[in-house]
Amino acid sequence: MKKVDLRSDTVTKPSKEMREAIFNAEVGDDVFGEDPTVISLQEKCSVISGKESALYVTTGCLGNQLAIKGHTKQGDEVICESESHIFHYETSAPSIISNVQLHTVNGINGVMNPEDIKTAVRSGEYYFPKTTLICLENTHNRAGGTVQPIDNIIEIYTFAKENGIKVHIDGARIFNASAATGISLKEYAKYCDSISFCFSKGLGAPVGSVLCGDKDFIVTAHKWRKILGGGMRQSGIIAAAALYALENNVERLKEDHEKAKYFAEEISKIDGFNVNLENVQTNIVVFSYSKKSKNDIIAILEENGVRISSGSYENLRAVFHLDVTFEEVKNSIEIIKKVL
Repeated sequence: MKKVDLRSDTVTKPSKEMREAIFNAEVGDDVFGEDPTVISLQEKCSVISGKESALYVTTGCLGNQLAIKGHTKQGDEVICESESHIFHYETSAPSIISNVQLHTVNGINGVMNPEDIKTAVRSGEYYFPKTTLICLENTHNRAGGTVQPIDNIIEIYTFAKENGIKVHIDGARIFNASAATGISLKEYAKYCDSISFCFSKGLGAPVGSVLCGDKDFIVTAHKWRKILGGGMRQSGIIAAAALYALENNVERLKEDHEKAKYFAEEISKIDGFNVNLENVQTNIVVFSYSKKSKNDIIAILEENGVRISSGSYENLRAVFHLDVTFEEVKNSIEIIKKVL
């Protein structure tokens, strides 16, 4: 039985056309700066983000951690939302790599109130750490793929600039935000000092993320990528897939949003399921079920051909992507109705 895999948009496999791009990739030694496909990818990302420079990295986690390293000094403090990926899913890396402290601010659906950020910023007394960086996540994973409102980002960025604080956007799914709002990546990136985004999620590439910022910042990030073991050699092999994804898989993200919305609306009609339909803005549905434990539901659905994942706390999560057809979404709903 083929299982419908809704655990994450990271489970996608390269298409035939993407595999052909990988097969035909021109390569060189990227540690020497000689891989033409990596160079092309970085140049393209620099252009579409509007930033001076870009650096291809293995993972979104590495991109975020290089950003934190580049924007802070040992003993500084970084503000992030309390449900953010950087706080929950990056294995305490800021404290290990950058020796910084995270200060979490509670948001609503992943969105921090600028006034709460202003309160969180430390004053100048010697016994406080120095606030040097604010991290935003767009879209916000644990909130259910919610989009950061552009006006909110602008207000936070304006405050940060006035107070000598840097802003980094963890844009792992920034193209989903763009697809949902019509706001370009370049427009979002205007209101931050650095932005990272993933190729291995909704865009369907097997590996990789990119970090964009000004030239000096990327020079520092490049050095730390090497220190942390992220220097790759003929990495054009995987960069070719990322290039293909950028050129072919961005517009289709709207289809994933439609699948998510349909799924959410249908399961919300089933007794015991709770879904906040207002939060279903992109390709992620976070929901709960009152009649069984989270682990029991995951196991039951797995046995019946539908794979979902754990969300935040007692919530469950379904993520829609290019390897799931609309017909498979409908079949998944029928299975859920039958077994639950």
